Amino acid sequence: MSDSKVLPISFTQYKGFLEENTLSKNKKLSNQIKEVGKKIATAVDLFMRANNMVSEANSYQWDFNLIEDKKVNAWCMPGGKVVFYTGIMPVCLNENGVAAVMGHEVAHALANHGQQRMSAAIIQQAGAAGIAAVTNDKSSKEQNLWMKAYGAGTSVGGMLPFSRSHESEADMIGLTLMAIAGYNPDTAIAFWERMAAQSAGQSPLVFMSTHPSNATRIAKIKELIPLAKAEAAKFGVTFK
Repeated sequence: MSDSKVLPISFTQYKGFLEENTLSKNKKLSNQIKEVGKKIATAVDLFMRANNMVSEANSYQWDFNLIEDKKVNAWCMPGGKVVFYTGIMPVCLNENGVAAVMGHEVAHALANHGQQRMSAAIIQQAGAAGIAAVTNDKSSKEQNLWMKAYGAGTSVGGMLPFSRSHESEADMIGLTLMAIAGYNPDTAIAFWERMAAQSAGQSPLVFMSTHPSNATRIAKIKELIPLAKAEAAKFGVTFK
């Protein structure tokens, strides 16, 4: 799915979301989201232009908002529309935590994960149509069994692992972005440890999850931090 098709949809959906939800009245936290967002956006712009992605950098229309909602969640839509829910703020705890989440969520947009998932969904729908066609002469019971088998196969074998790879890629890019923005990526470990504690006893098996397990993610982040710092150093940002 090209940006020319995805971005108008993204911006329209974002506008509708803001109209249907309540902005937080906590000015301190709302301003924190916007201030960290501006720094991360600057890092994205520097990173993209340094990697010959000028047209892509020019397509971003950044906006950062904090929504009154108890869910522990945050996201970034294609084109730079970022939302944090108030429920995640205690887990973020501080500006470094916000930067860790912001970097990760913006990384999804930077890596075109939204476009890729939309494309994958189209392929999945096409496959379902194919199954329906080749089982057209079967009984309705047999057709249902085939469709259920196809759905389970594409979810566990295809769509979920695809999403897990997106999460891992976003971790790497997110650490780099927060480092370029001046936030020490070492502080991301503490955020993910708090997130692990928040979800203790609630996480599904890794095989059935769109996210890596907490332990796997934290271990991998520790490995990626030196790489993120090395990338930031290219932009003149160093850490002790």
